[in-house]
Amino acid sequence: MTVTAEVLDIGTALANYDPVLGLEVHVELNTKSKMFCGCPTEFGAEPNTQTCPVCLGLPGALPVVNARAVESAIKIGLALNCEIAEWCRFARKNYFYPDMPKNFQTSQYDEPIAFNGWAEVVVDGETYRIEIERAHMEEDTGKSLHVGGATGRIHGASHSLVDYNRAGIPLIEIVTKTIEVPGDKAAAVAKAYVSMLRDLLLALDVSDVRMDQGSLRCDANVSLKPTGSTTLGTRTETKNVNSFRSVERAVTYEITRQAAVLASGGKIIQETRHWHEDTGITTAGREKSDAEDYRYFPEPDLVPVAPSREWVEELRATLPEPPAARRIRLQTEWGFTDLEMRDVVNGGTLEVIEQTVALGVAPAAAKKWWLGELARAANEAGKDVDALGVGPAEVAAVQKLVDAGELNDKLARQVFDGLVKGEGTPAEIVAARGLQLVSDDSALQAAVDKAIEANPDVVEKVRSGKPAAAGALIGAVMKDMRGQADAAKVRELVNAKLGI
Repeated sequence: MTVTAEVLDIGTALANYDPVLGLEVHVELNTKSKMFCGCPTEFGAEPNTQTCPVCLGLPGALPVVNARAVESAIKIGLALNCEIAEWCRFARKNYFYPDMPKNFQTSQYDEPIAFNGWAEVVVDGETYRIEIERAHMEEDTGKSLHVGGATGRIHGASHSLVDYNRAGIPLIEIVTKTIEVPGDKAAAVAKAYVSMLRDLLLALDVSDVRMDQGSLRCDANVSLKPTGSTTLGTRTETKNVNSFRSVERAVTYEITRQAAVLASGGKIIQETRHWHEDTGITTAGREKSDAEDYRYFPEPDLVPVAPSREWVEELRATLPEPPAARRIRLQTEWGFTDLEMRDVVNGGTLEVIEQTVALGVAPAAAKKWWLGELARAANEAGKDVDALGVGPAEVAAVQKLVDAGELNDKLARQVFDGLVKGEGTPAEIVAARGLQLVSDDSALQAAVDKAIEANPDVVEKVRSGKPAAAGALIGAVMKDMRGQADAAKVRELVNAKLGI
């Protein structure tokens, strides 16, 4: 019998147990058609409008492998330093679930197309090597919609609906070997790994990796072993975690939950668990099956896949710049210190900063907004920074208004607040909120004269040889202008008036 427990604080948990991770990342490919049929793959279509006898598993329907999906799988394997199989097969993974119309999933079992690879991530200046077990091809499942309950989950729902549009979309599952890093880095390494994969897959142009739409999903396996032990503990698998922030939080929670169970004399059940974004906890799903429970056997309706070595080398030649080399190049081009680049990487903002710089924004300005104002807003909203609904184009538009002297940084922050709240484009927000800088010299001069007249003691200090005291006058002008004045211009007018 399992002893119930809450959680231990993370410090106590890590003092007594070493976490061991295993990450399974599912990537929906951006092919125009499904893995084994010609149905379209566009996201958001009306339910069950992108289906056919093949992806619905109707009797007599025969599948055909999508060549573009195989090409994408090879490119992913190569980018992860994997060996590419000279010959591999698909298999039937048998299990009943309503969103699997065939009652089996066409996947790869013991013969994946890519295997024995590795990747590296950087966390707090330290590089960690992640060993890749395999990257295999399969098809995605349909989507169940649970109706009538408060949570959208099956518990408490009055009925369920199934949309088979997603069933059959090409999927690559990237599976790591066990990951053992210092316990206080485990959750951050998991987050960094998924972030690295997203950037890599974008560069390969094999997926749109929209975590909010489910085209990149992470299953996080977590187990604990007593400190110093070499015996692995029983693992749980937290399913379908769909943001970088949630990956880190889910791993941390499972460490603290499992530590509490073990410390109270309980046993960990090998099971799937559901991540709850709103409460930051996991709850039990179903007991996890082992491979033999799925009764894998070779798919009889598909021929083996045997990519020629010439084709593999042709694809290798098309690979983009490796992530580590890209980081070094961008750091040099941007003139960032090691600490600044570490913050960019850890913040998951490398891609958006690069895109913002490409739109003509100075690297320092792009970093300031993404790691400052937008990171703060994302943290308050409990989201990843790239899920705020603000993109590089909007950041570039705001910075160009600053560069043109139409906004200062204080007003720009208000524009970003409007962008996060969905109030329109930067120009529309500036107009609606009345955020334009006052550029009329006569209006500024009047405010300067008013400040000087109202602060004779400050004027006396300036004229007696203390020019730094003029800052109080500049502050008074900025307050009078509600922050809508160019501080440099105000300083210039104050200095001219006082003869500094």
